[in-house]
Amino acid sequence: MTMRRLFLMFFLLLAAPAAAQTAAPAPAPNPRVALETSAGRIVVEVFQDKAPISAKNFLRYVDAKRFDGITFYRTVKVADRFGFVQFGVQNAPAKMFPPVKHEPTSQTGIKHLDGTLSMPRLAPGTARGEFTISVGDQPSFDADPARPGDNLGYAAFARVVEGMDVVLKIFDAPTSPTKTLQGSFKGEVPVAPVKIVTARRIAQ
Repeated sequence: MTMRRLFLMFFLLLAAPAAAQTAAPAPAPNPRVALETSAGRIVVEVFQDKAPISAKNFLRYVDAKRFDGITFYRTVKVADRFGFVQFGVQNAPAKMFPPVKHEPTSQTGIKHLDGTLSMPRLAPGTARGEFTISVGDQPSFDADPARPGDNLGYAAFARVVEGMDVVLKIFDAPTSPTKTLQGSFKGEVPVAPVKIVTARRIAQ
């Protein structure tokens, strides 16, 4: 074996570990959050990779412990296993962070499927500390450029990965036919709202 070939083999042996060390690290997994409720545990995966603005907003409320003690205060039941439940800080000034830029589903690719978390809003860019969980697929909540007017839908950013049975328990609980919240949501306010005891990130 010539010196040239020996040198080449030696160089390749040195280069291989170096190349392995400079390989791009695997992306970090998306955060998961456990909502410990009075009806049971719900775990959601927060799609920080696809909807970074909306995900950061949700996690900010979690990390500041602003969900502790709040309730699922609204249930919209269109049909059996079709509608949504809503929770959040109910626009309490002391608990709200500033509104965030709207991330339409046409941008993130996150569809409103069964168990999807999303942010209700008025105009795009007004969403703050209120959140819904879809029960059943809700394609009408997705952005649709073919529709007239405001066709940007709602910002989906997470999905239930554990405890959908708890979401259904909340969804199927009785609502009051007369009760409202500040004059709104008549017929959609639970008789006995389920409380979120704590909301925390969990290790994976």
